[in-house]
Amino acid sequence: MEQAHQKHAGIQRAAYGTFHRQEWALIGAPCGSIKKLTSDLAALLRERWKIAYVDADHQEAGAPARETLLTRGFSLEYTDKIAYHRLDFQASLDAYQYRTLFNDQDLVLVNGNHYTAKRQIVLIDPRKEASLQKKLDRLTQVDLLLLTEDHLIPYPFLLDHLSELGQKDVPILSINDTASIAGFLNQQLENHLPPLLGLVLAGGKRVRMGDDKSRIDYHGLPQRDHAARLLQPYCREVYLSVRPAQTGEPNHSFPLITDTFLGLGPLGAILSAFREKPDAAWLVIACDLPFLNPDTLELLLRERNPSLMATAFNSPVNNLPEPLIAIWEPRSYPILLQFLAQGYDCPRKALINSPIHLLEAPDPQALENVNTPEEKKSALEKLKNKE
Repeated sequence: MEQAHQKHAGIQRAAYGTFHRQEWALIGAPCGSIKKLTSDLAALLRERWKIAYVDADHQEAGAPARETLLTRGFSLEYTDKIAYHRLDFQASLDAYQYRTLFNDQDLVLVNGNHYTAKRQIVLIDPRKEASLQKKLDRLTQVDLLLLTEDHLIPYPFLLDHLSELGQKDVPILSINDTASIAGFLNQQLENHLPPLLGLVLAGGKRVRMGDDKSRIDYHGLPQRDHAARLLQPYCREVYLSVRPAQTGEPNHSFPLITDTFLGLGPLGAILSAFREKPDAAWLVIACDLPFLNPDTLELLLRERNPSLMATAFNSPVNNLPEPLIAIWEPRSYPILLQFLAQGYDCPRKALINSPIHLLEAPDPQALENVNTPEEKKSALEKLKNKE
């Protein structure tokens, strides 16, 4: 039977909603009540998470437009407000642009009276009962019900709708119990931290070593297998990153991710991993680190900050971030692509110019690369002396 023509490449899509992976629309109450609640929640959550709020301008209908540079012909105005930055611009935005703008956030709370989000919190407020009934199509995954007054109960039409969604036991809280609401959101975010996968970069071209660095035996087995085994206790899955020409080689002990961003070295390997699994965080290590040890990896894991682009060590060689023993969070994927679009193919450049958590290595030798035959000979002698 002839196979159906596939027009697109079938790239794995990240689990975005309208604005972000972790977003909730608050709906069912007047806009002022929603904004006050989100402000109260932000006060309780801001020490742990970066929070964004989405709303519409509530300028009265018919009121004259506010005078700005945009009304005088400019299409973009940037203002450094010292304590924060402000960007006003003329554009038609949709989910594709929103996701880039909100990439740096951990949580997006949305005024559901004006915008949709992939998950919802419904406020039971009699003032908006009729409005809510008209917007049931916006309720696709209701995670929480909030009662705005004592003795209120969820509306029968809402319960019927939740039953149709297969959601019969949605938790109910009081809108005044902001600590419990914040606790609910905090737990949701903790439960949905990106899973950690391991990636051993084994696709080098043997230029300096003259041999395949990934197959050198420092510890009784090929170095790339040793490195992958080092990662196994800390990662849900571990992969070897290889060039297309290497996929036919025998005796692969771990699953492969083949470079699909070609000719870009380590950046191409990292991007290829994100292309396969864009919602995972990747613990990336080079295969030429024979002194890497569990203590160094455990520090990296303990200090992981998923709210930033990456967690990395400061290189003892040049005092710059070391990109090839680092945890790259999912939010780094679009950032790396943006650097590539500007002509930069060095992952260290992205770390230097992005928000990251930078650590000092407890054992500087653990970050030592071995790239030449002379360095290989020296490394073997040092490892032998450690035995």
